[in-house]
Amino acid sequence: MSTAPRTAAWPHEPVRVGLVGAGPWARAMHARMLAAGPETALAAVWARRPEAAAETAEPYGAPVAASFEELLDRCEAVAFAVPPAVQAALAPRAAAAGRALLLEKPLGADLDAARAVADAVADHGVISQLVLTKRYHPVTRAFLAEAATREVTGARSCYLHGAFLGGEFATSWRLEHGALLDLGPHLLDLLDSAVAPVVSVRATGDPRRWVELTCEHENGAVSQASLSGAVQLPRARTRVELFGPGEELVYDTAGIDHEECWPVLRREFATAVRTGNGTGIDAARGLRIQQLLDRAARS
Repeated sequence: MSTAPRTAAWPHEPVRVGLVGAGPWARAMHARMLAAGPETALAAVWARRPEAAAETAEPYGAPVAASFEELLDRCEAVAFAVPPAVQAALAPRAAAAGRALLLEKPLGADLDAARAVADAVADHGVISQLVLTKRYHPVTRAFLAEAATREVTGARSCYLHGAFLGGEFATSWRLEHGALLDLGPHLLDLLDSAVAPVVSVRATGDPRRWVELTCEHENGAVSQASLSGAVQLPRARTRVELFGPGEELVYDTAGIDHEECWPVLRREFATAVRTGNGTGIDAARGLRIQQLLDRAARS
């Protein structure tokens, strides 16, 4: 098994990560990011369709695991790029085997499934990290740091794109659950972090078309979040506006390069695995976000 050499910048052995999944997101981000190193090495790929796993693994010379158990034998950490229900079924097994987990959002298709993942991580004491992509960009971190200094009275936000209208990301689970489960974790995480912890959330609309969230926060602020994956736009739009007695603070992803997220995500995950110290963007955080999603869905 090939691994990247140790370097002065990364003095440890690369973390051997097995990838579960071979869909468009696994190919576009996970496999490419993990194979790039030097902090990680793509140890193996497993998917329910062996031919898809082979297509994903081949550009990086990674082996294809014949089973999930074989994947666990080949790695020390597991990255998931599969629908939420599949992740929730497999992640506890990986945690029980002592493997660190790189998890997608949402943790599961429902709150009980998400809780099972978070409980398994806690029970087995393994490192976990959540792929909330925007959280790993310097612009996002600068926004959250500045927001922490502000008094916020209210906020508006949106995450809008047209991926559900067609193309390889119009996958069955996204079309079934809509924008609330797919896009909601990103905005709820940002609002919960930038404004104050969310204490109540209500939803109106149809998650398959357009859904509007109203959040009340611990500090008394109120925020709105507009979510849709079924509107035609030139490019995805993610924007958060914070208002209060001072000048407004705006976060907008229109000008950022998402490629800057992956090296940060990879290095922080590998560092957490090697040191045993997590980042806080973990399964417990994922459960917190899933609890908010559940409240919204039930409102």
